[in-house]
Amino acid sequence: MQTFLATFNDLGVETWLMHGSLLGWWWNKHILPWDSDIDVQVSETSIYYLATYYNMSVFHYKTPRIPEGRDYMLEINPHFVNREQTDKLNVIDARWIDTYSGVFIDITVARYNSTHPEGQGMISCKDGHEYRDTYIFPLRDTMFEGVPAKIPYRYKELIAGEYGEGSLANTNFHNHVFDEEKMEWMPQKAQEILLERPLKPPRVDHW
Repeated sequence: MQTFLATFNDLGVETWLMHGSLLGWWWNKHILPWDSDIDVQVSETSIYYLATYYNMSVFHYKTPRIPEGRDYMLEINPHFVNREQTDKLNVIDARWIDTYSGVFIDITVARYNSTHPEGQGMISCKDGHEYRDTYIFPLRDTMFEGVPAKIPYRYKELIAGEYGEGSLANTNFHNHVFDEEKMEWMPQKAQEILLERPLKPPRVDHW
C-alpha cells in the first residue's frame, strides 16, 4: 500500500480508498486484519493516462522492512475501455502487483455516467457500485498505513451505505475485538486471554 500510494503521488495520479480499505481507515487508518484485498479507485481520465504511459511498468522500492528492495508492477486490464457493468469478468480495471509475493491491490475506475436515470453527476463502476459525485469529491487528505492518502468527501455516508451503520461502531466483528486503548483490532482469543489475566495490585506510594 505504501509503495502504491507513493508511486501514484509521484505520477500525479489522484487515487482514493474505497470499500473495505475505507472502513479500515475509519477505525485506525490501517488495513483490516481480516481483509483479503485492498480497494482503491481512480478517475477515467487517470486510467487512460496510466494505460498510455505506464502499463506493465515495474517500480523498485526499498523499505526498512525489505532493505534489499522489491519490484512492483502496474498492470492495466485491456478491457478497461469497456464501461458497461455487464462485463462481469473484468470489473477490476488495473492492479498494483508485488512481483515477489503476488499480492495485489485492486484498482477500479469511477466513471461519470451521462445516461444514468438519476441525471447528471452520477458515477458508476463496473462492479455495480454507483455514487453521486458530491459523495466522492472533493477528496480529503489523510493518512493510511503511515503514508499520505485520499478518501471520499462524504466517507461516513459511503461506509454506512455499503456496510450498514453498525460498521461504524461495532467493536466486535469477524472474530476480532477493537482495543480502543491500543487502537488495534485484536483476535478475539488473544483479547480474552488479556481479560482473564489477574490484575496487578494498585501501586501504593509511601511518603
